[in-house]
Amino acid sequence: MRALETVATAVEAHGLAAHGAFDLGDEERRGALAGAATIVLLGLDGRRGWAAFSASPEALDGGADPLDRWSRRVVDGLATALDARALHPFGGPPHWPFQRWAMRAEPLHVSPLGLLIHPSEGLWRGYRGALAFTERLAFPPRAAAPSPCETCDARACLSACPVGAFTGAGYDVAACVAQLESPAGRSCMEGGCMARRACPVGADRAHAPAQAGFHMRAFLSARRPA
Repeated sequence: MRALETVATAVEAHGLAAHGAFDLGDEERRGALAGAATIVLLGLDGRRGWAAFSASPEALDGGADPLDRWSRRVVDGLATALDARALHPFGGPPHWPFQRWAMRAEPLHVSPLGLLIHPSEGLWRGYRGALAFTERLAFPPRAAAPSPCETCDARACLSACPVGAFTGAGYDVAACVAQLESPAGRSCMEGGCMARRACPVGADRAHAPAQAGFHMRAFLSARRPA
């Protein structure tokens, strides 16, 4: 039986990290997942992973969706090398439930912002793909950890947004987009979401300016009329 550590070592060579694994139940092993037994989630390996993407042909060719194209190439290649099936969080159908899968693989919780929060990585967990193995891999049980939000009295994340886009009622996308499109939104566009950055958990994992700006531009572009 292969161990998760073997997969983790293979993906790290490409700027990715294995963010946990879980076994599928018998009722889930049907349709596009017929024959699959264990799913391993993959994400960028912090700033090292961003550097790997930044030096890639996809990042330099000026084409659309460079991060998705890089992720597809790398994850597809790993699937071939590791005798697995590549699954992607974009480009469906099928539209895989990556957020639900993540909560099965790691001790994640829903934060007041609606984003998933990790006990030590904070709001900076992200997933670029997954590998589905027909064999069951050996991996440690999912760690049990409470949400760091339970002991956070300040809830700075809810008050940091300059237009109050995050409230108990949800996320005001229109207000956020209007701010980003205005001169007042320059600091958000260049430094990243202020609400996300206000969380003290995993602050050392926050995106550097180049990565933050890339994601903010992609976010804004996806919400503009075609």
